[in-house]
Amino acid sequence: MDKLWAPWRINYISAKKQKKCIFCAAAKSGDEENTVFGTKYSVCILNIYPYNNGHLMVSPRRHAKDLNLLSDEEVLDLIKAVNKAKALLEKCLRPQGFNIGVNLSAVAGAGITGHLHIHIVPRWQGDTNFMPIIYGTKVISQSLKELRKKLKKCLKN
Repeated sequence: MDKLWAPWRINYISAKKQKKCIFCAAAKSGDEENTVFGTKYSVCILNIYPYNNGHLMVSPRRHAKDLNLLSDEEVLDLIKAVNKAKALLEKCLRPQGFNIGVNLSAVAGAGITGHLHIHIVPRWQGDTNFMPIIYGTKVISQSLKELRKKLKKCLKN
């Protein structure tokens, strides 16, 4: 059997599973280590288990599980935050495309079902290679710490 050395996974394996909502925690603190930016009604965070490098999630600050539970102001702010996150990724990472989506319920693929969030996944030609197909393993080429630092720098410029 071949092995893929991934020592950063030990934190996930050995960590106590949190019962608090990651989106509420990011919205309250404003500077969680995975928070990229916040707006009046929304927060943008790094996905710490990304599908691809640069995978961000935007959620309303208020704990709500569906779009129809948000006010018009919250929905508008949420969509504007998605646009801001997409523009930030375009500026910093220069992807060739995006997958942007919402998974409502566990059946639809939501890992966190109680707090609505929108995934923004940058894509590049050829970003799917033999690793996921043959080995069921996705290789992410940049650390979250390095990515967050780069995104924060791009926000300032």
